[in-house]
Amino acid sequence: MSTHQLFESPNSRTIKINGWHITASTNPISNAAQCDQFQAALGIPLPEMTFGNNYLTLHHQPSNWKYSFSAYNALKAVKAGQLEEGDGSVKVGYAEKTTPASNLPMPKTVAAKPYDWTFTTVYPGHQSPDAPGSADDDDGSEDPESTESKAPSDPKSYVEKEWKPADLDNPSNGIPLAELSRPDPILFYAEIPLFEDELHDNGASSLLVRIRVMPTCFFILSRFTLRVDNVLFRTYDTRIYHSFASPDPKILVRERSAWEAPYSVVKQFLPKRNDLTPLTDPTFIAKVLTELPKHISQREGAKTGWRALGTKTEITLLN
Repeated sequence: MSTHQLFESPNSRTIKINGWHITASTNPISNAAQCDQFQAALGIPLPEMTFGNNYLTLHHQPSNWKYSFSAYNALKAVKAGQLEEGDGSVKVGYAEKTTPASNLPMPKTVAAKPYDWTFTTVYPGHQSPDAPGSADDDDGSEDPESTESKAPSDPKSYVEKEWKPADLDNPSNGIPLAELSRPDPILFYAEIPLFEDELHDNGASSLLVRIRVMPTCFFILSRFTLRVDNVLFRTYDTRIYHSFASPDPKILVRERSAWEAPYSVVKQFLPKRNDLTPLTDPTFIAKVLTELPKHISQREGAKTGWRALGTKTEITLLN
């Protein structure tokens, strides 16, 4: 069994295991000053609940490789500007009245700034030599228990890792669902919300990152969920898996998947026809979308032309 150490502070937790330093930080929603900073840097309005100080960071010390999830970088992946073919734009009557691209009277000196009002993001995390990403790639947070959990800030010592297509015939290039379903002890677990929005009462949009570390591996699920009432459901998942016990411990596997289906299709799977509560549950939505035939949920989708539909598995090799 792998030896490990745990460190805790009021808003963050760190585990050290097999050369990895993994830190999860959860904090209240961003204050007005930080929201103003984010909005100015991003050029789009922010979700109602933006957790700008939340992050998950992986630091592989032997190779000095760092990978992070943060709200700012996730929102950087939201389309700013006019949506084009392939962006998966969603239009409903109410949205047209509330987005900056609406027909409401605007002063001639103010330019309308359209953006993806659903906050759809295909953000799979990001590589960075610095601490968790924000408007300046540093939210000022420190782990009071261990400054060693922070990667060295010298960019000369940091090397980007290339993600390349996985060999699906090689078991080490995939995510072993059977292993992850075993009742192994969980040494470290965290849920890190990055943003949520009610879409002006038209539905909901959210991004949540989960991680669990077992004695033999770690597994991350970053899930973006979108519900536009009476229009569609959409899910974008990023799964990252690494085995400590693999014959080839250098491999890190990343799987990115996108699903989409009309609202009416998902609604048919409600356990009770008159109880719409499950339609607000990202887990229920993902279960329905992933169990639909792929030609429905990963090809046709909700006929938005969203280019992200489908599944892509990649690997990177650690030094």
